[in-house]
Amino acid sequence: MPVSPVRLNHAVLFVTDLDRAERFYTHVFSMEVVAREPAANAAFLRLPRSGNHHDLGLFGVGAAAAPKVRGGVGLYHLAWQLDTIEELAEARRTLTDAGAYTGQSSHGATKSVYGADPDGNEFELMWMLPRQHRGEYENAAPVEPLELDAELARWSGVPTAGRIATASAEEDNS
Repeated sequence: MPVSPVRLNHAVLFVTDLDRAERFYTHVFSMEVVAREPAANAAFLRLPRSGNHHDLGLFGVGAAAAPKVRGGVGLYHLAWQLDTIEELAEARRTLTDAGAYTGQSSHGATKSVYGADPDGNEFELMWMLPRQHRGEYENAAPVEPLELDAELARWSGVPTAGRIATASAEEDNS
């Protein structure tokens, strides 16, 4: 019988400089460091609206580690979903200000901006169309230019990420 996970809970990255990577993810993503494991030179970070223990693990491997090779075998990028198209526009500004913005595209059902951390680990921040509006994109994933201003005008104020965890909601469930 095949395994049937519910969703990806967290990702783990090897980084050359743990402190630098931690500063990047806490600054750009507002992640909180929830745990450190000095013996493993590791830190575990959580997104502000996440219900996970941690969303990202970082393991420092030192400057002598081989650099990431684009197009090589391994992880291409991580993708984090945002709740509104306005959040996607703000993400683009934040990535640009941090010198981490690498591009943007429309995949039909999803609208995305891309960036890279200081080690070149790529990531995507994306907003998803409401399911009832996916139409021809329900079973397609084109790579097209993203006209973010037009998407903002059309989808402003439409949340699509579903239930977002909050500290008060988590306390209510304990």
